[in-house]
Amino acid sequence: MSFDELLRHLEPGASAQAAGIRRGYGGPSARTVGVSSGLTRLRCASLLKPLYAWVTAPRIPDAERWRRHAQPAVVVSSNADTLNLWLAVGPAVILDDLCHRTGVSWAVPNGDPSRFGSVEVAATEVATAYAALAQSALAGDPVAETIMGWMREVSGEQTFGIREAVRAPSAALKCGWYGGADETCLRTHAVAILPRRGTRTTVAVAMTAQPYTDEREREIYHARVAEGLPVEAEHEKVGGALLRALLTTTLTELGHKPGP
Repeated sequence: MSFDELLRHLEPGASAQAAGIRRGYGGPSARTVGVSSGLTRLRCASLLKPLYAWVTAPRIPDAERWRRHAQPAVVVSSNADTLNLWLAVGPAVILDDLCHRTGVSWAVPNGDPSRFGSVEVAATEVATAYAALAQSALAGDPVAETIMGWMREVSGEQTFGIREAVRAPSAALKCGWYGGADETCLRTHAVAILPRRGTRTTVAVAMTAQPYTDEREREIYHARVAEGLPVEAEHEKVGGALLRALLTTTLTELGHKPGP
């Protein structure tokens, strides 16, 4: 399915973005693709957690403390552990370090340093940042290698069936899902980093905000969030198919050839 077909069938009020990067020495020519419909920037806090973990490592002298919070932030998307890293180092330092390492500039839009989830991004920026992380890992950065290893541990409902869809069982993944009490959309996002040889890497990102306007369903959803119960199944129902289609179409546009 093409991007045109996917975006043509979006519901009124929906937003969707996808972006991909293929780069690396000695491989095919570098290539970037991207598409966007609706809002130009979206909040996708969970997608940024591995990047936050990457740049906070050298800022926290106690390596065991860093690992104790960074690993669950990446593997199970722990908000409490992400917040610990975020406040320990400080959002200005974290975002400045990310800009220095990746060339991507982000900011906290509402000025509240406690809200790591308020950072708004575009899919092209997320893809650029993850390409830098992946290539750092391939070049021997031990922290980046650790982060990528944790991303390969992400499993179960948190993967939204992406590894199967892109036919890459060893892909490094990070997904995010949320629907705020003040929002009429459910946000579901994903980044996939596919294994390649040498310093080559392929990154695909999809970000969606699908309408979720039934008041009763939203009430149940927010009650589950408040109780700490999983809501991935609801995100799968509302946005899973679109998420996977955006990722597979991105990889097709990049010329990626899946495994058997």
